[in-house]
Amino acid sequence: MADPSSSLSPSKDELIQLIKRLGTYLALKMSSLFSICLQKLDPRSVGAIAGLAVAFIFTYRLMRSPSPPPRRQPKHQAPTTSTTAISTQSNITLMPSGVNSSSEDLRAQTAVDEFFQPVKPTLGQIVRQKLNEGRKVTCRLLGVILEESSPEELQKQATVKSSVLDVLLEITKFCDFYLMERVIDDESEKNVLLALENAGIFTSGDLVKNKVLFCGTENGRTSFVRQLEPDWHIDTNPEIVSQLAVLFD
Repeated sequence: MADPSSSLSPSKDELIQLIKRLGTYLALKMSSLFSICLQKLDPRSVGAIAGLAVAFIFTYRLMRSPSPPPRRQPKHQAPTTSTTAISTQSNITLMPSGVNSSSEDLRAQTAVDEFFQPVKPTLGQIVRQKLNEGRKVTCRLLGVILEESSPEELQKQATVKSSVLDVLLEITKFCDFYLMERVIDDESEKNVLLALENAGIFTSGDLVKNKVLFCGTENGRTSFVRQLEPDWHIDTNPEIVSQLAVLFD
């Protein structure tokens, strides 16, 4: 039996047929009129008429396209007891499979993340990077390697900073490393060398005592640096840094 909602009423069908015939007639007339206007009208008028014709043809084709028939709603049936039991059993069977799949995906993703995790650089790699692969380095002692900050303090004692010991040993492994400082007397020199020896710098690293240089003035340290021509010099005195800036330009 045909669905009453899918058929059109007689009056509505006749109206659509009349509109289609009228559209066909107007389309023919517009075609002949358009050919005449191409010869007599200016480009602006021709463009306006062409746009009107395209709009009319688009409307005409839209009216000709048949509307899709309405879909019938499926009838809902109450599930039987056997169907319910099968559905429940199916759900019980599929749930562990989903859990296993998710667990495997998680383990696989974790393995990928661990594989592509960036490796932390070692202290030696960091030191090389900071020094830009420099092969010769000079450094003052006071305030950098030693806790003391003045030559007068070195007359009493010298203490190596524990925080710089590891970095200092790494520098001595791949750099030609020189330490230098201004001292007041020979006793100060002995205190400095004893402190470096007790810290294990002469035994654990490649630094030797002959590369620990002493002078009596600040200009003496500047002369040491100029003679050695290092790739890097480490100092805390702004005046010496300014004087040596020309050397490293």
